[in-house]
Amino acid sequence: MSGHSKWATIKHKKGALDAKRGKLFTKLIKELNVAARMGGGDPANNPRLRTAITAAKGQSMPGDTIKNAIKRGTGEMEGQTIEEVLYEGTGAHGTLFLVEAATDNRNRTVAEIRKIFEKNNGNLGGAGVALWAFEKKGIITLEKPVATEDQLMEVAVGAGAEDYSDDGEVWTVTTPPEALQVVLDALEAAKIAVKGSQLGFIPKTKKQVAGRDAEVLLNLADVLDDHDDVQNVYADFDISEEELAKLS
Repeated sequence: MSGHSKWATIKHKKGALDAKRGKLFTKLIKELNVAARMGGGDPANNPRLRTAITAAKGQSMPGDTIKNAIKRGTGEMEGQTIEEVLYEGTGAHGTLFLVEAATDNRNRTVAEIRKIFEKNNGNLGGAGVALWAFEKKGIITLEKPVATEDQLMEVAVGAGAEDYSDDGEVWTVTTPPEALQVVLDALEAAKIAVKGSQLGFIPKTKKQVAGRDAEVLLNLADVLDDHDDVQNVYADFDISEEELAKLS
């Protein structure tokens, strides 16, 4: 079983998402806002919004915060217009990056993202530079204790999931984009709690890196992920457990 980007796995191991809870809430609110603006405020008719709500609830976001984010997206409440942008870039060792951002100022954000790449031995490229190397998938994360491998096979794969992987403290389940909500519904019906879910990108192949390249790439991914406008970072590099232990 193969997981998605190594960076996602490393974030779980570092506890980065939990440590940056306030920043995570900001990202979730932006996704609720964009999803509602693009597909309407009714989750029954907006699969992306349903997924965003599930992700927000999975992080214990208050109901009022979720409702207000949706209302700002639909225009029922006043707020800034948030646009989503996909940036493509390259890093050390010929690695490829996709960076999903949500911003109220595209010019500011692209300048800052470009600077981050340049400071970390990378380059921000144009459309098509990296997207070809990834596939869009539904990605679900579950805390390890909430489900056994047999349950994942029976419930998740039985509902249409393509794959699952053991990523240390979490299970990662991947689905075709159109099956994400079906699998989420099946997990909910089986009373298996979901930690997070999203539509994201998985590299078709991975580049093994080590030493200085691994250190530089981890730093690039970390700094990108820490940017206020960045929602998600995907990369096609892989680092062995032994090498990761050295870097830690």
